[in-house]
Formats: sequence, structure tokens, C-alpha cells
Amino acid sequence: MPVLINPGSPDYHLFSRAESGGRETARSDDADFLDCVDIGLINNMPDSALVSTERQLFDLLSAAAGKLPIRLHLFAMDATQRTTWGREYVRRFYRGINELFESKLDGVIITGAEPTTERLMDEPYWDSFVQVIDWAKQNTASSVCSCLAVHGAVQHLDGIERHPLASKCIGVFDQTKVAPHPLLHGVPERLRIPHSRWNEVRESALTQSGYSVLTKSGQAGVDCFVKQHKRSLFVYFQGHPEYESQSLLGEYRRDIGRFLREESDTYPNMPQGYFSIAAQETLAAFQCEAVWGRRPELLASFPVDRLARDLENTWRTAAECIYRNWISYLSSQKIWRPKLAVVGTEL
Repeated sequence: MPVLINPGSPDYHLFSRAESGGRETARSDDADFLDCVDIGLINNMPDSALVSTERQLFDLLSAAAGKLPIRLHLFAMDATQRTTWGREYVRRFYRGINELFESKLDGVIITGAEPTTERLMDEPYWDSFVQVIDWAKQNTASSVCSCLAVHGAVQHLDGIERHPLASKCIGVFDQTKVAPHPLLHGVPERLRIPHSRWNEVRESALTQSGYSVLTKSGQAGVDCFVKQHKRSLFVYFQGHPEYESQSLLGEYRRDIGRFLREESDTYPNMPQGYFSIAAQETLAAFQCEAVWGRRPELLASFPVDRLARDLENTWRTAAECIYRNWISYLSSQKIWRPKLAVVGTEL
């Protein structure tokens, strides 16, 4: 079934992507698709990741939807810091949170953002973010929070503090299912999920506040957990099930660039569980050259194309299964939503 998209501009990139990729798409005012699952994407990612985040989630929702038509609505917070290009892009293709608050959505996906302050409450978008979370818990059947949005949501809702890590958690990590839940129906007992973050929320604090941890890793800690907040089932991912095969490669290259430009004092950690042995040897050699001859122009010789050829997406099947279950839940709650006005229902 098609994924309907709300931007009316014919040059929006996902229209052409859907056609070239054998997917169907249409504008959200298409009269033939009135009985859709309506999902809002609240995209807080920086300008460098705006387009890729849309693409990743569009592809994942398209693959997971099955026979259910999805209508995807794009929203952004004005307080998120952006370049001139980013502000113009958001102005053309996104709607503001005031329009979000007037929308009737079955679910929302709230992305993370690159941290700019030590305290989340000092981020320039914090007040807007809190408004979005408070709106979502009263007006959606389920809300997905990703990465930094996870940390912000549990901080606001339950006062759970994030903790800085000694070094960046980046790589593809083995996860284990630790609790039964319909969201994980059909997902294998062991799965792999990409992570890329500088902070974490800890299992002990979550369970003490009534969260149910569903998957976790011995290396990366908690990944997926859930809790009912008012009317909405909140689903939290500290990792990134939506990532494409090359997403971590791009982030690693970006962090190397920051080191070479002396914006960072430490050479970045190589993503774990991601590169082949041969690729790791190539990257180790590049690191030696970069550390001993630190200069911005060296980034041009980073062997991104050679490394990309060997990458394998080992998490996609599990990610599609999880999102398929989530979409099915949204569809079921759409049917019964009038009965849920007083009493919330768990997935």
C-alpha cells in the first residue's frame, strides 16, 4: 500500500524516491486513501541529517506497512537551531508544532538531536520539546522516541537523568529480548541494533519508575523499553533501528573530520560489530596517518567507497518486524479509539 506524504511541493525528494524504488506514494489529500494510519514525524535532527532521517523512516515504514496505508505528516520545532538552508527546507516541507497540536494523529515518531549542552533542559528547543511530549501522551495511541528524544522524554516525564559515557557508544550491538511484549512478536530472541550516542539512561532507574525493558545489550545497555503515559504507549529506542547500511559509516567519517579540523581533541572510536576485519585494518592504518599528520585535507582520502561495499545491514529484518507490530497497534487503536478516551489500553 502507498505511503501518503503531506508536503504539496512536487519537488519533495521522497516522491521521486518512492517511484524509483518501486514504492507507491501520493499526497496526503488523495481522496482514495481516507482510512489511513496517520503518523507524525517530528524531526529534530540537525540539517546534515534532515533528509537522511526522512528517507530512513519513510523506507522503514513503507517496508513495515504491509497492506495498511500510512499517511506521514512532517513537523519541526522552530527552536531547533538551523542554518539558512535548514530553515528554508523546513519552511517548504514541514509544519510547525502549533499545527501539530491541532492535528489528529494515531502515532508520532520523535527523533533525537545532536546535543549542544551538558543539561538537556538548557537545549534551546527544550520548552517546545516538553510541549510536544505532553501533547503526545494525551493525543496519540502511541509515541516512538529515538536516541536523545528518549533521554529528554524520560527526564521530563519521570525525572530520570541521563548519564554521560566515558566514550561514545557507536556500533551494531547484539541485543537480547528480556521480556515478552506484542511489540516484539516475531522478533528473534537475539537481534542486532545500531547505536550512536554519548549518553545513556540506566535500567535500574527505568524499572524503578515503571518502565518495561524489552531488549538490552551487555555492551550497549538498554535499547528498547516501553511505558504507558496517559493515553499513549511510549516506545523508546536508545538505538537506531531505522539506520541504513551506511549510516554509521557516515557518522564515523563526520567525527573523523571534526578531529582533523581540531574541533575534537580525541580520535573517534571505530564502530563496533560493523566493519569486516579487512576494513578495520584499513581504518587502523588511516587512523595512524591522521594522528601523526593531522590536517583537514586528509579527509578527502578517507576510503568511504571501498568501505561501503562490504557493509551489511544485519538489523533490517528485526527493525521491520518491530515497526510492523507498532503500525498494527496504531491501526487497532484507530478502530477502538473512541473507547479509549477515559481508560488507556496497553499494547
